[in-house]
Amino acid sequence: MDQAELSTEQVLKRDIPWETYMTTKLISATGLQLLRRYDKKAESARAQLLDEDGPAYVHLFVTILRDIFKEETVEYVLALIYEMLSANPTRARLFHDESLAHEDTYEPFLRLLSKGNWFIQEKSCKIVAWIISARPKAGNGVIANGEASASKKPITTIDDVLNGLVEWLCAQLRQPSHPTRGAPVAISCLSTLLKEPVVRSSFVKADGVKLLVPLISPASTQQSIQLLYETCLCIWLLSYYEPAIEYLATSRTMQRLTEVVKSSTKEKVVRVVILTFRNLLPKGTFGAQMVDLGLPHIIHSLKTQAWSDEDLLDALNQLEEGLKDNIKKLSSFDKYKQEVLLGHLDWNPMHKEANFWRENVTSFEENDFQILRVLLTILDTSSDPRSLAVACYDLSQFIQYHAAGRVIVTDLKAKERVMKLMNHENAEVTKNALLCIQRLLLGAKYASFLQA
Repeated sequence: MDQAELSTEQVLKRDIPWETYMTTKLISATGLQLLRRYDKKAESARAQLLDEDGPAYVHLFVTILRDIFKEETVEYVLALIYEMLSANPTRARLFHDESLAHEDTYEPFLRLLSKGNWFIQEKSCKIVAWIISARPKAGNGVIANGEASASKKPITTIDDVLNGLVEWLCAQLRQPSHPTRGAPVAISCLSTLLKEPVVRSSFVKADGVKLLVPLISPASTQQSIQLLYETCLCIWLLSYYEPAIEYLATSRTMQRLTEVVKSSTKEKVVRVVILTFRNLLPKGTFGAQMVDLGLPHIIHSLKTQAWSDEDLLDALNQLEEGLKDNIKKLSSFDKYKQEVLLGHLDWNPMHKEANFWRENVTSFEENDFQILRVLLTILDTSSDPRSLAVACYDLSQFIQYHAAGRVIVTDLKAKERVMKLMNHENAEVTKNALLCIQRLLLGAKYASFLQA
């Protein structure tokens, strides 16, 4: 059978010749006795043994992985450990028991990450992630296992483990060892490990943040929703770490998160994205980015839905207020830009203020005339007469105040779109469409004379 498709249950059906290993002195008589009491026994019996003698079993399992290289046996012991920890993750604390202070408990798992088949790699990754998460934190008077040793043999330090594990996780995101399970396993482990500040640092140094961005996209199947959720969870955890925030600001992360929150109906996905936005809002240019992406309108829409999560509701309210404050601080052109990007135009004073157009007309050149293109999209798609009328008027204002206005608007194929609106049923639309066409064909000076 392909080792990539092996299940823990299938591996645990094997019969391992423990007596032979004792005969060849690969395990001790005490080790054999412990195994006979534990192996193939009911879960309740194994749980009791772990409660009574957990560190001894951890020591035994780590010793077997260190001394025995037969693949079937390595897989079996990893399956035993995985079963033990998945039933109760707090048992990972056993690996940090004081009696194991001089044992190199990390080394076998770190070695197997790079040398084993997929079953061995996957189980080693998950097990070492549990062990790291359970280690005693610095500053509480306890030295985490693997950080110090009186033994002569160099011991694997927590830094060695974290660097090795992060390197393996990034490799799975770049070029997975398993075509369908490599990336999900890596993301699942990262969503746990990135709670640790030291892992965030290692991950950013390994240039890992950019590997997450392509995975942020709307999902439909249960499996892809879980991968999306755990990826967004990683981004949320990284939003607490300044060096990661710098990358998030300059990548397409915000655009992708916005697309996800617009299309997702899964509450846990929406929640983690909104919490990320709330974290990022006060930092750098994120507030302006969110306004540009039309987030105020999206938040307003999300608030009308029936969410059950109190944290999500609180975060939506806080984000809405924060974005309102952000808009107040924006320049007049930023406010105008926000209105256009939202697609709902009204006769705000700036549309008719000569000073606004004189001071800001060159800003319309940004991002390859993005705002003019959006105005034309409004002409194509909006059913709101007020928005259509204001869009026509703003195009005519651009023609009047920009030195090359007529040429630019003509190149963007505006004439055909505006002409269609000259027969619109709404008088306000036809009036402003006519003004725009006059300025486009005759130039601002003559068109203004005609209008007068």
